[in-house]
Amino acid sequence: MCIPISLGSKYAISLSVQQLVGILMILFITFLNTWGVRLGKLIQNIFTSAKTLSLVGLIFLGIFIGKNAGAFSENFSHLWALHSPQTLEPGANFLWGFVPTVTAASGAFGLLVAFGVAQVGSLFSADAWNNIGFTAAEVKNPKRDVALSMALGTIIVITLYCLANLAYLFTLPLVQIQAVPDDRVASAALNAIFGPVGAAIMAVAIVISTFGCNNGLILAGARVSYAMARDGLFFRSTGALNSKGVPGSALVYQGIWVTVLILMRTRHVDAAGIVTYGNLYNDLLDYVVFSVLIFYALTIAGIFVLRAKRPEAERPYRALGYPFVPLLYIVAAAAIMFVLLLYRTQTAWPGLVIVLLGVPVYLLWSRRRSKRGSGEQ
Repeated sequence: MCIPISLGSKYAISLSVQQLVGILMILFITFLNTWGVRLGKLIQNIFTSAKTLSLVGLIFLGIFIGKNAGAFSENFSHLWALHSPQTLEPGANFLWGFVPTVTAASGAFGLLVAFGVAQVGSLFSADAWNNIGFTAAEVKNPKRDVALSMALGTIIVITLYCLANLAYLFTLPLVQIQAVPDDRVASAALNAIFGPVGAAIMAVAIVISTFGCNNGLILAGARVSYAMARDGLFFRSTGALNSKGVPGSALVYQGIWVTVLILMRTRHVDAAGIVTYGNLYNDLLDYVVFSVLIFYALTIAGIFVLRAKRPEAERPYRALGYPFVPLLYIVAAAAIMFVLLLYRTQTAWPGLVIVLLGVPVYLLWSRRRSKRGSGEQ
């Protein structure tokens, strides 16, 4: 592993083996996707199927083969008991005195705060549920298939994740789950069942899962900048299709930007002067969760606006449980954002700043589009 090169007091750049593998994977997948949506779709179908089957296999092994009587008894005999509760403190110094510290005795408010903080990981793991919307223009029957894909995809992912966690609880005591290095609980579960071979099997499954995930994000992400460019809100070159009918320039620019993010590291100096390095990409993931909640809530609020302003508009499908379910979603999202702002301030406020910076950028691009449109007329 190379020694990181400092870029100021807070950031650095490096190229470790893991970073190199990640970059090569990103560039390879980007190259494949420039050859057409059919190839990208084929890759996605193959690796999604492999990933799903791997997860199903893990669930089966954990529940039926690796079931540990001691772990089962410990985890389920006292289902609602607290295990190693942690204190949640306000996320910034200026909040002290205004925001209470949350402990195991904080009651309903403490449960609400703990629930909101815990959503960072779970919401990110399910965040790609809406990516089918980015490729709607390339879907044969978008009126039916887009909504159906979102609904079925979300249900399948939630079911698999819940069953996977059940498999972990069948295999490992909760104390051991909490102490797993780097949160690699699946590797620990297979290691408990098969020994070192199980960990090797899980490593292969992780690579397969990562490849499929990256392909889906790369395929869908380029369509966002493509659509923005078509609306006059991004660089023109990203709004062009290549000879294979895909946004080749958008894919290339996206690949370059992701490579830069992979190379970047965060730099921390403790009180003793010891320097440690983190992964900038991990911080960005924390920022993303707060940011996407803003847009999800605004999107759902758009349902109410459209119902009021365009009551006669064609609606291929209706919002389930309208108006109560959409309203409940907005309230829940707002509550989670509020909790993250108070108790995860260091990662929530940068996400909010990034979103707010997009407002003047949007206005600038809109003015340029208007001027360009006036000139063409």
